[in-house]
Amino acid sequence: MDSPDPYLTPFTWRYGSPEMREIWSEQTTRRLWRRIWVALARVQNRYGLVSAEQLADLETHAEEVDFDRSRAVEAEVRHDVMAEVAVFASQCPIGGGIIHLGATSMDVKDNASALQVRQALELLLARLDALLAAFADQIERWADTVCIGYTHLQPAEPTTLGYRLALYAQDLLEDREDLRRTRAAWRGKGFKGAVGTSASYALLLEGRTSPAAFEAEVMAELDLPAWPLTNQTYPRRQDWLVLSQLAGLGSTLYRLAMDLRVLQMPVLGEWAEPFGEKQIGSSAMPFKRNPIEAEKLNSLARYLAQLPRVAWDNTALSLLERTLDDSANRRIVLPEAFLTAEELLRSATALIRGLRVNERAIARTLAQYGPFAGIEPLLMQLAKAGADRQVMHGVLREAALQAWSKIEAGRENPLEELLAAHPELRRFLAAEAIRAALDASTYVGDAAGRARAFARTLRATLADSSKPV
Repeated sequence: MDSPDPYLTPFTWRYGSPEMREIWSEQTTRRLWRRIWVALARVQNRYGLVSAEQLADLETHAEEVDFDRSRAVEAEVRHDVMAEVAVFASQCPIGGGIIHLGATSMDVKDNASALQVRQALELLLARLDALLAAFADQIERWADTVCIGYTHLQPAEPTTLGYRLALYAQDLLEDREDLRRTRAAWRGKGFKGAVGTSASYALLLEGRTSPAAFEAEVMAELDLPAWPLTNQTYPRRQDWLVLSQLAGLGSTLYRLAMDLRVLQMPVLGEWAEPFGEKQIGSSAMPFKRNPIEAEKLNSLARYLAQLPRVAWDNTALSLLERTLDDSANRRIVLPEAFLTAEELLRSATALIRGLRVNERAIARTLAQYGPFAGIEPLLMQLAKAGADRQVMHGVLREAALQAWSKIEAGRENPLEELLAAHPELRRFLAAEAIRAALDASTYVGDAAGRARAFARTLRATLADSSKPV
């Protein structure tokens, strides 16, 4: 008995946009199949294989997709393409008999999926551009805000918040260029028949034109380049390439989300994701402000990272002229990879636009750990003043360890006072010069300028995005 409440994948309603779901819907898939059959018939008409009346009949009924009827037919014939042919043909009393003439199923399905991937890439790139625009705003806003940097998850030298944000955006810009190149180079199978030799088309077109010229005309109707050589399918390596690039995009967003989760911990509290007025953090603990968007980013990116492996197997195990063991999983991995990547971009954009920065927490952390970063410039100043570098290194190290012990005991960092009063250091520098050298806010090099310059690069790149790759 059919369930009154059938299973729905989270991608049906929770993750991804209606626009991306529409690209991968069965209605769109079957409309594309019909568009391909019409394009095939249109070019066959030019060579006298299909009459004008037959072509007109197909064009008239091309949009009348009836998925329920197709499913009923498929239940009997166990072949999705032939089920759609049967339904389309039943709607076309004049032209139904010439649908799919000369073609094999993958001449239709692979060209259709190539068109879907290209549409999905275009939508994904628009989402990525929106995220990069949000990054440009935040990079400029926080370019001069000094914060402690962390290496090995330990306080290190200072950086600026804008510079840190620019590092994520730089990786995203590389992801964007990879996807734009793939979009520009994306190709369909073309029309080469059951094993890629174009034998059926050569027979139909004998004395009229070459299969290659015929294929070029049909692909021009679809505005889709074709691979010059295929077996029954287009090279499955193409799927692996785009899924790998989507996974790469996921890795960039994973790092952003993970860093936010670290910085949102109350012990640091420097960043936080947006939190709605009525948002609930926990069913049991009303005080919780969990970083649920960042956690979702990590969760979905972790899933996306696994999908290229499926495409790798499809590539490596496409034996001889083709096996069918890629078919079922491609119905899942292609749509879900793009829906996942899109959800990541949409969530990351909301997160960056609404990023909460606690400047007091940043200043507190900088005051606690910044003086340690000032030890290196202080050592340089002492050496310039004539001190023995090795001796001063030992003095500074001993004072730093003493200061760390106070911090570990829950006290404020006493390093500045220890060094400003140290007799060995006062032989070479005045107390105010020692304090000035320990001011971490001045020890960020050209980070702010580089961040602002990168934001300008982002804006210029996005303004130029209408140009082809």
